[in-house]
Amino acid sequence: MKRRNVLLTAAVIAIAGVTGFVYSCKSVKVPDGITVVKDFKIKPYMGTWYEIARFDFKHEKDLSNVTATYSLNENGTVKVVNRGYNYVKDRWEQANGKATFVDKIDEGALKVSFFGPFYAGYNVVLMQPDYENALIFGETKDYIWILSRNKTIPNNVKEKFLKEAEKAGYDLSRLVWTKHDK
Repeated sequence: MKRRNVLLTAAVIAIAGVTGFVYSCKSVKVPDGITVVKDFKIKPYMGTWYEIARFDFKHEKDLSNVTATYSLNENGTVKVVNRGYNYVKDRWEQANGKATFVDKIDEGALKVSFFGPFYAGYNVVLMQPDYENALIFGETKDYIWILSRNKTIPNNVKEKFLKEAEKAGYDLSRLVWTKHDK
């Protein structure tokens, strides 16, 4: 009887641990001190965006000509297709994922997953009213993207975005400026 109670207790602890792990994979928060775009509308955000700049990380290492294409799924989630040219391996690479809102559907706080239950923060912190250019912060200061509907961005917008990133504590010397030559 004692052995059965020990096994039952161990099973309950294991289930609670797995449940907590899965929940933590899905829970994403907007970082402290960061304000996301209010009155955000998902439909105008859909379509293809060109990556202008980013902090490099393992999944985008050695990529140029990077685009992110968003489309609405029937269930309300967003299909995400990130594509870039790996200039070291001399081939195109693509990652497919999904995004959902963290909380309110009219705020630019989303979470994105490319790997099963694992989500990362995607926070739209600045955007032009015409949805032409956007500044995105991740859930930590290790992730930042400047996106545009065009392969280049106007200098005044670039400066505004860089000032906002610097004010938020981002190390701008880490920015990789994406080439679009293919």
